[in-house]
This record gives sequence, C-alpha cells and structure tokens, in this order.
Amino acid sequence: MRRDPVLLAMAALTLLGGVLFFALPDGVLQVSAFWGLQVPFDALLAVGAWRLRQISPLRFRRFWTMIAFAGACFTVGDFSQFVTFSSESMNGGLVQTVLFTIGMSSNVIACLIFPQGLDGRRDKVIFWLDATTVLVGGAVAAWCYAYNSGDNQFNAGLTAALVVVAAFCATKVALIPEPPMARVAAWPMVAAAGLQGIATFLPGVFQDPNNPWVLAVRLLPSALIAAGPRIQEVLVRRGGSSRRIQRRPYSLLPYGMIALTFVIFFAMMPEHASSQLWGAAIAVVVITCLVAGRQLVAFHDNMTLIRRLGEHEVLLREQASLDGLTKLANRISFNERMAAVLPDREACVLLIDLDDFKTVNDTMGHAAGDALLVAVAERLRRSVRRDDLVARLGGDEFAVLLPGADAGIGGAIADEIQRLLNEPVEIQSHTLFTRASVGVAAAAAGYEPSSLLSNADIAMYEAKGRGKSMWVRYTDEMGARISAEAELIREMREALDTAQFELVYQPIVRLTDLKTTGVEALLRWNHPVRGLVSPVQFIPVAERTGQIVAIGRWVLWQACRQGVAWLRANPEVSGMSVGVNVAGRQLREPGFVGEVARALGETGMPASCLTIEVTETAVLDDQESLDALLALRALGVKLALDDFGTAASSLGLLLTTPVTTLKLDRSFVESITTVGRQSAVATAVSQMAGALELSSVAEGIETPEQRDLLLALGYEYGQGYLFSRPVPAAQIDDIIGRPAWTPGATITT
Repeated sequence: MRRDPVLLAMAALTLLGGVLFFALPDGVLQVSAFWGLQVPFDALLAVGAWRLRQISPLRFRRFWTMIAFAGACFTVGDFSQFVTFSSESMNGGLVQTVLFTIGMSSNVIACLIFPQGLDGRRDKVIFWLDATTVLVGGAVAAWCYAYNSGDNQFNAGLTAALVVVAAFCATKVALIPEPPMARVAAWPMVAAAGLQGIATFLPGVFQDPNNPWVLAVRLLPSALIAAGPRIQEVLVRRGGSSRRIQRRPYSLLPYGMIALTFVIFFAMMPEHASSQLWGAAIAVVVITCLVAGRQLVAFHDNMTLIRRLGEHEVLLREQASLDGLTKLANRISFNERMAAVLPDREACVLLIDLDDFKTVNDTMGHAAGDALLVAVAERLRRSVRRDDLVARLGGDEFAVLLPGADAGIGGAIADEIQRLLNEPVEIQSHTLFTRASVGVAAAAAGYEPSSLLSNADIAMYEAKGRGKSMWVRYTDEMGARISAEAELIREMREALDTAQFELVYQPIVRLTDLKTTGVEALLRWNHPVRGLVSPVQFIPVAERTGQIVAIGRWVLWQACRQGVAWLRANPEVSGMSVGVNVAGRQLREPGFVGEVARALGETGMPASCLTIEVTETAVLDDQESLDALLALRALGVKLALDDFGTAASSLGLLLTTPVTTLKLDRSFVESITTVGRQSAVATAVSQMAGALELSSVAEGIETPEQRDLLLALGYEYGQGYLFSRPVPAAQIDDIIGRPAWTPGATITT
C-alpha cells in the first residue's frame, strides 16, 4: 500500500507531542500538551471519515459525513482549548464544551438515523428492547454521577448522558446486521466510549492533572476513535468492506447493563446501611445472577437445537432438490431453474435417455445399474459448461439446461455427451459401453418451460425411432406430427365410446374344395369426419399407447358374439373358426386369459372355434406372452402364428409356443409363381407345418395360379382377394359352407 502523507504527518505530530508530554514538568504545561495531543487524533477522525464518505456505498455517505463533521468540531474545540488554557483543570472551556457537545450530538444522530437492516417486527422489537436496557442503565449511572457532582451537576449530567448515549450508539453500529463499518473497525470506537464513560464516572481516579499516566489514559479514547475510520478505509480499499452480520439468537448486552446497575446500586448504598439491608441487597444480586445464568444455559441449549434444526433443514432442502443417487438436480429443481431462466433469456434443453438400460439391470442387477447411472451423471457434468444445469428426471432419463444457448450450442454439447458416453466404463469387473438417445430443443426468452421440455422429449423419441445412439434436434414438423397423433389418440377414445369401430371378416377357405371354413375378424374405423381410417394409421398408435387393450377387448367380444350367431344359424358347419388378432400388449396385460374365458363363457362360443392370431414379434423372448399362450391353449383356444417367416426367430418359436396353425406371410405368396426363392420358402414352411402337425394357411392369394401352386405345395387353407375381400358379417352368411370361388369365374378386386 502507498504511504499516506496525511497519516504520516499526523503520526509525526502525535509522536512529537508525546515526547513533549512526558518531557514537560507536571502541571499546566502537561495539561496544555494533553489538549494539544487531542488535536491530531481529532483531525484523523475528521479526515478518515471524509475519505470513507467518498469511497463507501451511497447508503453510508450520510453517516460518514456526520462523523466527519463531529471530528471537525472536536478538532476546533480541542485546538481552542490548547491555545487558550489558563489552569491545570481537565475540564474544557466554554468553546470546547459547546463544540464537544455539538460533535457528540452529530455522532449520536448519525448512529440513530442509520438504517438498522433488521428484518421483520420481531427483530426490531428485540433490538430496541436491548437498546432501551442500555439507555436505562446508562441513565441511572449518569443520574447518580450528576447527583454526586456537587455544584456542577448540570455539566456533569450532560457530559455523562452524552457519553452513555454515545456508547449505546457505537454499540448499535457494531451489532446491527448491515453496519457502515466492519466490527474490527467499530469495536475500537465502542471501547473508546467505554473508556470515556469510566473516566467520566470515576473523576477521582482519572482527573488528576499531576499524573502524566492518567493524562495518557485520558488520551486513549481519542486515539481509538481516530483508529476506527482508518481501519475501515484500509478494509474498503482492500475489498474487505462490511457485510451482513448474522445475529445470535440472544444478546449478552442486557446482562452487562444489569451488572452495571448492580455496581451502581452498591456504590450508592448508605455508609451506615444495616446488615439486613446488605443481606437483602446481596440476595437480590445472587438470585438475579442465578436466574440470568439459568437463562443463558437455556439460550445455549436453544442455540444448539436451532443449529441442529438448521443442519436438518439444509439436509432436507438438499434431499428435496437433489437426486439421492447421483447428487444431480432432480425434476423439481430442474423445472424451477427453467422457470427462472426462460422469462428473460433464451435457453436450450437436452433430454437424454439411456438406450437398453433395462438390460443392465436385468442381467447384472440393480446395484450395477445404479453404478452405471452414477458414472453417466459424472460424464454429463464434464460435458457441460459451468453455468449449465444437469438433472436426473427419473430412472435412466437425464436432462441438461443450457441458459443463453441456441440449438447450435445444444448440438455441440450433445456431440460431447455422445463422445463421453461412448467411452467404456468398468462396472463390477465388466466393461460396458453406454449409448443414449438425445433430444435437443431450443427456445427464445418467454417460451413456456413445459413446452420446451415436451419438445426435447419429442426429439428424443425421434432419435430412438431412427435407431438410437444419436441426437436429434426438434423441428416444427415433429411437433405437428405428434399433435396429429395426440388428436388421433383422443379420437380413438371417442370412437370406442360412440361405436365408430366395426368388424369386417375375410373368409379362410379350404384349398381342396374352396369351401369357407373360417374367417379372420378385421377392425375398421368409420370416422365421422375423416371417413374410413386405415388400420395402418391407428393400430400402431393404439399399441404404443395401450389403447389396444380396450379396443382389443371390444373386438374379442364382438367376434365371439358374431361367431355364435353364425354357428346357430348354420349348425352344419359346427367346426367354423373365427380368428381374432391379438397384440403383444394385450398378451402381457394381467387378466387377459381370464377375459377370453369370460367372453367364451358368456357368449356361448366354443373354445375350439376361436383362433387367437399373434405375430412372431409379439411373443419374441417374452415369458409373460408365452405363459398367456399356454393358458389360452389350455382353455382349448386355437393359436395361429400370423405373418410367419418375417421374424428372425421363427424356427425357434415353433419349439417354444403352443401354436396350432402357421399363416404364411403374403410377402412369400405375391411372387411365388415367378420367383424361385419365394417358392422354396413356401415349400419349407409347408413341410415344417406338416412335420409338426400344424395347420397351414397361405395369406394374400390373388390368382388361380398361386392357389394351384400352394395347393400342390401342401397348404390346406388360404385367404386372399381371389376368394373374397373383407366383408361385413351379413355377407359371410351367404358363403358359409359353400365354395368361396369357382374356377373360371371372374375375379373382382
């Protein structure tokens, strides 16, 4: 720090005055030196306070202006006393007394009007109760001092009152939560007021003009007062200015004033007081001290309890805002941060879902899965910027909030996330490679937080749909598609309630005599506005959303009722079967087998006349589906493996599923007469069905040549446009038990 010329000059003057003070003989000259040494200390107070006015925050400037004014008053008054003294008296003259009173009043006003920084009515009440305790105790001391001052009671009382109030004000500045000066700078000024009070109330000890050490002690308050602003100036220039101070739940200040009052009480006791009076007085003091001690113990216990509650509050707040496993922010914290950022700034959100995480849990256990999640969380932290927020939303789903970022920055961070996640991780002595699908969505300031998160979710599922292990940026086209799908979902729910669905039936014929031996029930949606909605449009959506369960239940019961109606109307075809397509989601639904049993029992449909048709993918590596098929077969229901030949595990399924019928997929039929490989596959399927004693049905027959070749290959049944399109139930009545097509007839398509 650079040398301060003003401070150096004041120090030199003080040193010179101190040497002269002790070198001069006792009496008038030393008292003159006493008043002269006061002047540089007073000037230091004025200069230091004025400097602080210039460098302190605006709310502190009025305080330091009034302190500087007080220092100037002290300087002029003490200098006047120095040049006009005429006796050994320690009391100041008229000019010094007036200026001292003005300066002390300025200090008092500065401290009283300074904002206290107290929050709430309770804190203010507590502070002013303490303050009143100090004032009352000081007033008692001042009154007693003035009463015993003989003829000069007014001046003595005024001086004592000013000292008491000044001590209170200095204490206030030191204890309020937001003081204008740091405690290390304020407490010297508090100590100065205390020393001044002792010197004032004990004149016999501290007002001997013939004792240089007494005069030196009387100079100490001025030195301490001058040191306060200088210490504060150093702190401010070094960046360590005052900050908000945490108050204790209780203050020791009132107890100090009680002790002071007791001291005064004993000092004012009559010289010839009786032993009874002394005993009562001592008893009052002892009991008060015991009660005060008990209160302090209770206060200490309360502080301990408050501290523990605070620690638990911090823990609960952490548990409420952080994910317990990864220590990332949780969904609540993430949503709160989004809501705080988006009103004023643009932002980008990344939604991250680990690919095939369930496999880790199923094969290695949940402990390994948890360890992997922790490792992923650490890599996500490394991939983002300092102000970005990483959160675990639940399960294996994470999110990243990028305040102030656009989609370009989001894409760059998504690339970094993919790079870090692709690095191998060691879990339980196994090397795992993590993959993730990431959705990226950006929004301008003012965008709805929930919509931004929804956009990122849409983009993330788009990434999964494109093959996983990639990131995809949200586009409006994705949003429009999802909105259309959401509308379709809502309309499907209405369709079931308003009877918009209907069943049509496509005949299954015996290829040898072309007679109809069964039908496949097919679902159609007659939308009041869209018209006929293709099953390709709504069946996949229904399976994905689970609505296929309710729709499939309706199809099952409707097909059973219709099957019973046909059987009753045509008793000669008692073996006619009705095929109902069942999705894998339905097979895995608890109670599905029971639902089939109830439908058979309540409608009167023979179990042997119901065929449940499932695809290979619906039962692939799924124990729940396999258990359901076994239970259905135990009921006597027939099982058909639909679209056979299109999945990689077809041959394995023949060994694990209790099917009774194989239905050759139409893709092997359409070019069977011209493409040798398709003919070879069809032949192999027919031979397997025969070897396993399964019925075989060829789908998609459209020409007589296809029918003849399939018959020659050993297929028992067929269905397709050659025989009939899917038709309403009423038209099936006309062809039951009769040939569905006559050779040589014109084919209507």
